[in-house]
Amino acid sequence: MKATVYGSVDDALAKDKKATLLNLRDKKLFEVPERMPELQKLTYLSLMRNNLEHWDAEIFKLKELEIINMQFNALKYIPKEIANLKHLTKIELAGNSIAMVPEEIGKLSKLRSLHLSINSITTLPETISKCKELEVLELDNNQLSYLPETMTGLNKLKMLNLSYNQFNEIDGHWLKLNALEELILDFNGLKQLPDSMGELKNLKTLMINNNKLESLPDSFINLQKLDLLSLGNNNIKVLPENISKLRKLRTLILTGNPISKAEKERIIKALPNCSVYID
Repeated sequence: MKATVYGSVDDALAKDKKATLLNLRDKKLFEVPERMPELQKLTYLSLMRNNLEHWDAEIFKLKELEIINMQFNALKYIPKEIANLKHLTKIELAGNSIAMVPEEIGKLSKLRSLHLSINSITTLPETISKCKELEVLELDNNQLSYLPETMTGLNKLKMLNLSYNQFNEIDGHWLKLNALEELILDFNGLKQLPDSMGELKNLKTLMINNNKLESLPDSFINLQKLDLLSLGNNNIKVLPENISKLRKLRTLILTGNPISKAEKERIIKALPNCSVYID
């Protein structure tokens, strides 16, 4: 049987003090209900789209929490006490005003998804590497210009979104993410990609639209599992000669690049099983 999702603390306490799911989204809250810690069995808590500016102490008394959603509030930070919620597997904090991520994030050994889109984050702590179970990391629409070298420790990371940041270059060290399947780098200032790009053997989706790329490294043809490659609105004139080796590529987007008619014809011929979009 599916667990009941309660829409208020009072309702949950009246009907089932062992309730596991609490949804308080869109309640115009400025603080969380005082009696919320009485629901000690909560595993899911949504406080999405309220008016929360800080993390009330009551939140950290919910020791069984696995998923917390505080998207689109007015939070300016993530407190160190986040480490007390040791069972967290998913944290959703998009659409706040968070400027930094505390080192204590590394103590969340069960964390699988971390959503920090649309904030003001400038750096990530090196301890992020201790989140060994992390599979999804969304950091788009922030102020990042680099990532810590320790990122290579995220051996299970499958999805990384860094679009709408301030990356002018990519350090090759964090491209050793062997499990990565989806990488999004749209709307940065990238002029070139490192040769180590080809080490992302499991990459299926790569999006680098609206940057300043002029070419792709020859190692690109090592991305044998690549299914979608989107490079719209860059300064690319030609693709690697052996682009035909990307046999699993099904969609290639090159609109908004200065590609000649002859190069366009060569690309289309080299990728007969791929839908190619060029101006």
